[in-house]
Amino acid sequence: MLHRGGDATPADSECVDPRQLTFRFADSDDEMAASSAPISRWAARAKNPGRVVRLPTGGRSLEEIRLEHAVAAYLPPGKGLRLTLTSNHYNIVAVRREPAAYAVRIHQVFAGAEPRLVRALARYVVHNDRRASGVLGEFIERHEHIISRAPRRPRRLKLRPVGRFHDLKEIFDRLNQRYFEGTLQARITWGPAVLRAQQRSIKMGSFSVEDRIIRVHPALDRAEVPPFFVEWIVFHEMLHGRYEIRRNGSRRCFHPPEFLAREREFADYERASTWEKENVDRLFRR
Repeated sequence: MLHRGGDATPADSECVDPRQLTFRFADSDDEMAASSAPISRWAARAKNPGRVVRLPTGGRSLEEIRLEHAVAAYLPPGKGLRLTLTSNHYNIVAVRREPAAYAVRIHQVFAGAEPRLVRALARYVVHNDRRASGVLGEFIERHEHIISRAPRRPRRLKLRPVGRFHDLKEIFDRLNQRYFEGTLQARITWGPAVLRAQQRSIKMGSFSVEDRIIRVHPALDRAEVPPFFVEWIVFHEMLHGRYEIRRNGSRRCFHPPEFLAREREFADYERASTWEKENVDRLFRR
């Protein structure tokens, strides 16, 4: 049977705009008789729901895409945004500010954030705003119980500890025996080469608390970089595996006094510190 939405009857179906037709098959004679009665357009839609259109996500969750679009609405003109939801329990919000875009990694607890929180996140991303940081910190503290028990996404990591001039695994094992009695559990690798033109600072090392992985910037894998300086960087990151990050209100303290005191126990501390001051510019040369 063929019906037009509204008050039309089968008798005047030849005058119907074909774009407004609703097709429906009757399963029985009784249903055929019942279907001959006119139905409203609303009833026709209820019985014949439209197609469900799913937009391509590229493997990303809709929550991640929605939050990215919400934050991007507050960015300066011409600035892009790459936002990734994570399950990292320690680095809740991580921002990398690049010339053309911001790269943000943020805990999935922020999915579905209210407008006030989205605005604060945007201010923090763009300006590293202290008040915005406080708003985010308060939100994190209120949801600490959710963050701490959220399951982590498994990550596939390919370690590359042996460089052209420095073997990080050999350095780590030697320092572990000398300063930690071989008790520090961590893995170590050279990080990705991300040195860019016009860049005037680099993060020479990092320690991932959850994965317990030390990453050293590959700019240090050069013949002119002395072994004692690479050892100092590795030792500094190993200390992050021994001393936890402290919270001071909404701020986090990565280098508490005992951390700094222990760092000075490094045998070549003064020599390494002096070499850094005198030679740091070399690290920016390609």
